Order: sequence, then C-alpha cells, then structure tokens
Amino acid sequence: MVTSAVSGLRIGDLLVGEGLISQEQLEQALIEQRSSGARLGYVLVKLGFVLEIEITKMLARQYHVPAVDLSRFEVDEKIIKLVPSDVALKHTVLPLKRDGRSLTVAMAEPGNMQIVDDLKFITRCDIVPVIAGEYTLRTAIEKYYEQTDAQLASLLEGMEDEDLEIVEEEEEEEADYAIADDAPVVKLINGLLTDAVRRGASDIHIEPFETELRVRYRIDGALLEVMKPPLKLKAALTSRVKIMSNLNIAERRVPQDGRIKIKVGKRVIDFRVSTLPVIFGEKIVMRILDKGNLTLDLKTFGFEPKAEKDLMTAISNPYGMVLVTGPTGSGKTTTLYSALSQVNTIDVNIMTAEDPVEYNIHGINQVLVRNEIGMTFAAALRAFLRQDPNIIMVGEIRDLETGSIAIKAALTGHLVLSTLHTNDAPSTITRMLDMGIEPFNVASAVNLIVAQRLIRRICKDCKAEHEYTSDELAALGMTDGELAEITFYKGTGCSSCGDTGYRGRAGLYEVMALTPALRRMILQGGSADELKEKAIEEGMLTLRMDGIMKLRKGITTLEEIVKETAG
Repeated sequence: MVTSAVSGLRIGDLLVGEGLISQEQLEQALIEQRSSGARLGYVLVKLGFVLEIEITKMLARQYHVPAVDLSRFEVDEKIIKLVPSDVALKHTVLPLKRDGRSLTVAMAEPGNMQIVDDLKFITRCDIVPVIAGEYTLRTAIEKYYEQTDAQLASLLEGMEDEDLEIVEEEEEEEADYAIADDAPVVKLINGLLTDAVRRGASDIHIEPFETELRVRYRIDGALLEVMKPPLKLKAALTSRVKIMSNLNIAERRVPQDGRIKIKVGKRVIDFRVSTLPVIFGEKIVMRILDKGNLTLDLKTFGFEPKAEKDLMTAISNPYGMVLVTGPTGSGKTTTLYSALSQVNTIDVNIMTAEDPVEYNIHGINQVLVRNEIGMTFAAALRAFLRQDPNIIMVGEIRDLETGSIAIKAALTGHLVLSTLHTNDAPSTITRMLDMGIEPFNVASAVNLIVAQRLIRRICKDCKAEHEYTSDELAALGMTDGELAEITFYKGTGCSSCGDTGYRGRAGLYEVMALTPALRRMILQGGSADELKEKAIEEGMLTLRMDGIMKLRKGITTLEEIVKETAG
C-alpha cells in the first residue's frame, strides 16, 4: 500500500499526462484550490474539467486499492454508527460494510496511514480502505450523517474560541426565533465573527445557492472561501444575523440594513450588515468596522515625500477644499479620517456628514445622512454652516446641490474635505465641471486632490525574487534600461498568508496640488489630459508612477500594479 498521500501537484501532473485535463485547466484549478483549501481532485470535478470516475480510477491505480461506486451502496445504520460523524466529516471517510473484524471504509485519501490508524483505534476493527470520488463521498456523508452539531464542530475547527458578548441585542419572542437561537447556529455565527476579526477580514459574505451555502471573507481586498455550512442551515443563519442586527426577520422580499456591535475581550467591534434577496434566499454581507485596525497617522500611509508635504500643507490651510477620489474600497474614508485627526484640536469645530458613519472619532461632531427623512448631504451642509464650523467633511459630493454648497463653504473661510468617484486626480476637475459647478469656483476653491488605490503587499514570510516574461513586463510601459534597475519579488505562498503570497495592503497615491498654473488652465477650459501633463511637469506622481516606486522598494508585485493602475 502507498504510505503517503499523492500531492496535489502530482495528481495534476498525472491527469495532464493522461490527457484528462489540459495544463490551462490544471492552473485554473490550482488557483481555485489555493483560495478554497479543498483537494485538487474535488476542485477539478466541481469545475467540470474531468469526470469524477476518471480521477477515481487513476487514484485507485496510484494507491493500489479498489475503487467503489457509492451509488450502489445502501449502508446499514449500525455500520454508520461505528465511525463518529465528526471523524467522518473531518477525514472524509464513510464506513460501508463489516465482515467479522474487517471494516471496509470509503476514503478520499486511502494512502493516509494516520487516518487509517485513527479509524482502527476508534472502531477496533481492521480497516480495509477503498477509494471513492471525493465529490460523491462528501454527498454520501451528508446523507448518512445529519447531526448538525457534528457538522458545525468540523466547520468551526481551527477557529479561536473567544468570549463574545453581543452589545445592544434586542429581546425577541422565543417561539418565533427558536431555530435561530439554536446553540449550533449561535456558535457558528459567533465563530465566524471572531474568526473574521482575528484574520483581519474587512467583510464577511454569506451566499445561498441552489445546492450549497458559501461563506467568504474579504482579506486584503480579495475574497477567500472559508467554509460551506450545511444548506439546511440557510434560514437559521439568516435569521440569527437578522436578530443580532435588529432587522425584520419576517421580511425576505426587500433589502435591509442594520448593525451588530460585539465585544471580543476588551475590543468593541461594529459590523455593518446588509441583506439582499437573491433567487435562493438572502445574501448577507457584514462589513467589519474595527477601530483597533484604524490607522490615523498619515505618515505611515506610504506617501512619497513631495505628495505628503503637499497634502499636509493643504489640510493645514484655514480654508479651501481637499478632495479624495477613487473606487469603493480604496481607503478614501480612512484617508479623510486621518486628515481630520491631524487637525482635530481643542480650538477648532469639526463637523462631518457621512453615509454611514463608519468610525466614531472623539472630538468630531459626526452626522448620519438619512435621505428617507430629508437629511441629505446638502441639508446637512446647510445646517453645518449655521453651527460655526472651522472644518467640514462631506462623505461624498454626489450632485450639483451638494457640490455648490461645499464650494461656497470652501470660499467663505472653511476647510472642506470630501470624496468623489473618479479614476484619477485631473479628471476630478472635469467631473465637477460636468456637474455644473462654474470653472472659476472650482479653480478658486479646490486646493488639492488625492486619487488613491489599495494594493496587496507581498507576504514577508515567503517573499522571493521573481522573473517576469517580456510580455508581462511590457504592460508597465518602461524601457529596458528602467526595468533592469528593478528587482522584482513575489510571494511563493505560506501558512502566514493563506498561500496567497500577499499579506496586508499598501496605498498608491496621486496627489495633485492646484498651483497657479493649473488654476489658470481650469479657467481656460483645459482638458483632463492637459491638466495631467502639466501636473506631472510640476512634480506630480501618477498612480502608475507611484506603483513603480512601490515595485522598486519590493513592496508589491507587477500584477497588482497593472491591475490597479492605468498606463
């Protein structure tokens, strides 16, 4: 008998060698495997690249054990009870039949002698391993073992068991919510919340599909599958989250928004909860607002010296407008909060209008925008101007009305900070003009614009030099001489980074200070390209240029720069 499991790479090579899959399919499956943590054979079947029977036959030859078709078996309940459900789930094994002291067990990994020895000890039988397709085997295990407690115990394995206290949870009628208050469901949701915080996730996604329920975390900007709870828990998990976030448990037809506040140890963490009806239930996304991870020191953000100096000068001005632009999730709010923290002193009055208020910061008057009752950004701004403010932050300039009031405030002795959704700093000027704001107002009020992106950092524990092909390098648009000066790095994948090669994130910044020359160009109707050219001439680094600086410093990879910036 083979005494060690065939590695994922070995199985892949064998399948390619036998013509069952292509090299491209193998590479795609390996990427999926790294994100899901499942075995390669399971992933290949799931992706539809190969029939499970073909993998089973090949593995049977490799392990020198018989292959079985589980669809032909109807296992006796007494046999099932020989192997506890948590063991069956953890090791993906299913007892099939007993003959005297011999117990035939279907396994996905029959060469793993540790599992065989464990089964021998638990059952007190001699184990006869046979191989079955993992996809079919998992289905059979779910069929025969329906104890929810055991399934959840397996899912929660590896998650830290921390004391979690829900803050401000409303009391509900027991009869209506008994299923959502079931201990395993409560434990699973609590485990998810604490595990996501521990792993530094920014969001938790719970997604119902026709045949499965999927849970993913967004870590460093990328989604990573962490588990697939039993489908029958779909309604209970949804109800539990709704109860915790004070949402209407009976309303499943419209989106709902709520909040959960939990206390883990001495840390208080907020979750912003959004539910959305989809065809197979309700998708839930929980945004993690962990103030403990909020870095408010602009000097640690990774600005280049000139960009940092220009930004600090702009936010130190007593009046004018500072704009931060970029797509959703690019860290705009964090940059604004950090700028506010620099000027948050006892002698200034700071007012913010936010939708939603993500973090509560001491010393700042924060207002929640609620469009449904008429408390819009524009309405909040008007009220602010009657509150004797020094500094105003507007969560987002979405329309002409908000933009006009913000510009007026900037021109009448107030420092105004806000965000816009544009691709780069120069196009922000064009966007404001397109809204209907007059060029002379834009030129007079705006002091500085920051465009930003977030890129993933190379994991320090598995960082290694890497050589790119000429085609890959061509995407940067640099000369051979410039490329020769850069030593490229990439993460090889390790336990610290979950085999992704990345751990943590860094910012890319394009900081455009409005100089007299740029203000004149705005008044003369200069295009975004002309503004960009002039700003570069005056020392501005574009997002791509800043990305190349990060490459030179070995902070990130070529792929991240190409993905997040335009040439």
